[in-house]
Amino acid sequence: MKDWKPTANAKALRLRAELYALIRRYFAERKVLEVETPILSSAGNTDPNIESFQLQFLGPKTAGAGMRWLRTSPEFPLKRLLAAGIGDCYELGRVFRNGEAGKRHNPEFTMLEWYRIGWTHHELMDECAELVKDALHLAGRRATIRDVSFRQLYQDSFGFDPLTASEGELRGPLAVFGINPDGLTRDDWLDLLMTHLIQPTIPNNRILIIYDYPASQCALARIKPGDVPVAERFEVYVGPLELANGYHELNDAGEQRERFGRDLSTRQKRASVQPPVDERLLAALPKLPACAGVAVGVDRLLMAMMGSDKLGDVLAFPFDRA
Repeated sequence: MKDWKPTANAKALRLRAELYALIRRYFAERKVLEVETPILSSAGNTDPNIESFQLQFLGPKTAGAGMRWLRTSPEFPLKRLLAAGIGDCYELGRVFRNGEAGKRHNPEFTMLEWYRIGWTHHELMDECAELVKDALHLAGRRATIRDVSFRQLYQDSFGFDPLTASEGELRGPLAVFGINPDGLTRDDWLDLLMTHLIQPTIPNNRILIIYDYPASQCALARIKPGDVPVAERFEVYVGPLELANGYHELNDAGEQRERFGRDLSTRQKRASVQPPVDERLLAALPKLPACAGVAVGVDRLLMAMMGSDKLGDVLAFPFDRA
């Protein structure tokens, strides 16, 4: 057997350790508390585009639900801590997503997630960009920062308003790719415009922050009313690499239950697994203070720091060597 060696070199492994030290120092200076939450949960992620790993607990039934789910993010337990009054906090740890594998995906990866009480997503955008810039500087790289609304970015790129354009208008710029339209929704076409035409053009020395997404892509973000309502959500890119996803967090349990229900309905139509809804999160949400939160893919951040285009360069042992 010849694949016993790590795919990341010693320089990359040392850089990872230096990045972890930078992250912990960054938040210690800002009085943001590091916490640790369970990796195994009795509830899964209902997001139709994310699949969870399932495990069966063989111990006594009195210990809790036998079916357990490897976390895809520490979001739900972190919000329960916030609701309990812990204050600003973060977690740096491993998360798991089933079926995600490739040059930029590994089924297990490292996520940094943090929350700021009383902040909007715009304030958190600035802090996230500052941390990313510090990380790039650690590797001797420089980057400029640009923030732009989802609406403005698509208007500048394609000449139409993505919030009101017809599906035909959305499909037009993608005709050259010959994409099979069967089963694709409006949001799918918006995502394809991003992945196929916008992301590849982002300069490698640019930190791009896109904010205020279509309301249909709200996930766990608040909805801001307007001529067309938008989700108070942002994403961060370094060059073509998507690094982070953040929200001005929803704390309406009734609305969140409805969103979980819509997720499960979509999953049912796709014949996907129906994970149990996190009732503990829903019980905590009425006590969740106004806050903003963001999750950063640490492995991808390391890729950006090293100027690499594949995850194997920053992982000791990727999935095929684990």
